[in-house]
Amino acid sequence: MESILLEYHDNADLYDSYMPFFKHGGLFFRTDDEYDLGTPINLYVSLPDSLESICVKAQVGWVTPQNSQNGNDAGVGVAFVEDHENLSQQIQNAIQLFMNMDKPTLSM
Repeated sequence: MESILLEYHDNADLYDSYMPFFKHGGLFFRTDDEYDLGTPINLYVSLPDSLESICVKAQVGWVTPQNSQNGNDAGVGVAFVEDHENLSQQIQNAIQLFMNMDKPTLSM
C-alpha cells in the first residue's frame, strides 16, 4: 500500500483541500501521478501548528485528470476509511472560520 505525506502550513490551504462530502471526510491533493478509483493509501497528514503527522487509511474516491475541461489542477481526492484519530473532526475544527465562505476549493 502506498504511503503519502501531506503537509499543511495554514488553515486556508487545508480548507482548499478538504472534501467534506465523503462520508468520513477526505482530502484532495495535486499530483500528476495516475491513480485508479478505490486505490488504498496510507495517508500521513501534518496539520498547521502540529508537531506530528496523523495517519489515516484512505482510498482514492475522486480523480481530476491532467488537462481536464474545467481547468482544475490535476490530482486525486482520497476518502478517509479508517480515521481512528478523528482527523476529519480536527480538520473541521481548524477550518471552521472558512466553512461558510463561498470561496471555491480545489475540488468544488
